Amino acid sequence: MLITTKTHTEVNMSYKHLTINERNKIEVLRKEGYSSRRIAKILGFHHSTISRELKRCDNEYEAVYAQKDKIKKSSSKGRKPKVNDNITKCISEKLHKKWSPEQIANTVCKDIVSFKTIYNWIYSGIIDFDISKLRRKGKSRKVKETRGRFNIGKSINKRPKEVKKRNTFGHWELDTVVSSRGKSKGCLATFVERKTRFYIALPMVDRSKNSMLGAIEKLIQSLPLEALKTFTSDRGKEFACYEDVEKQGINFYFADAYSAWQRGSNENSNGLLREYYPKKTDLSKISINELIKNLVELNTRPRKCLEYQTPFNLFMHELSLV
Repeated sequence: MLITTKTHTEVNMSYKHLTINERNKIEVLRKEGYSSRRIAKILGFHHSTISRELKRCDNEYEAVYAQKDKIKKSSSKGRKPKVNDNITKCISEKLHKKWSPEQIANTVCKDIVSFKTIYNWIYSGIIDFDISKLRRKGKSRKVKETRGRFNIGKSINKRPKEVKKRNTFGHWELDTVVSSRGKSKGCLATFVERKTRFYIALPMVDRSKNSMLGAIEKLIQSLPLEALKTFTSDRGKEFACYEDVEKQGINFYFADAYSAWQRGSNENSNGLLREYYPKKTDLSKISINELIKNLVELNTRPRKCLEYQTPFNLFMHELSLV
């Protein structure tokens, strides 16, 4: 029986895997009585490749069964990474620092385990971690402003378009995280730099404009003016201090009413802070050292939106350039 043949120099010797078409040719040549070395020369493969291929079938070589064997063995490769104490210890430490499985899989365990495997290890008990503590779920709603109104300054619609694109450094979103109703007036002034997502929280005795001005002045005193180009906040009455802020050379803008998405970075960061301080927390009683520790954890946690870099590293880099 005649079959189309090619010389050793006429074929592509860079093949690494046999195709079903090549397996069919092997089957035909084998039935014609060709040796593995002769088949290898005809098809342009090393003879060891053909020799291994022929061993896929216990008896007479058949292309269909050889192809099925190849698919079966290939599908089992790379699955179920071996569990060892070093990996599970590393994952457990990061989980307790409130990293998500996805953040872990894309940084410290990159190319070792997938985030789905980490979830499976948690659910199966291989990693001892309370499933209910796996990052927050859902969105919180902000309490409606009931403290009256004030004449707001510039609308967010007048803010430079470059701010929205996050390409330039020094544009901040401001907000307030409050204690549970009836607990106390203690609260936190929060600031997030839009490009790097670097997050700062400063304690305040209450949500008055004087307290907020004091917190803003602390921020201004700690950073060069080049790192403080614009501020954007909601219309909470504590931000009635905006005129005093603008006197220091910083443009202040106000988001539209009921438009939290216009300050998405701050809303998201406040949600992350709530993982440490749930809504029932009396913020007047938290320690400064504990707050600093938690902020360090937040700012050194890799972010997907930053291609798994950390806000701290990016913020320090940007500061070095101003």
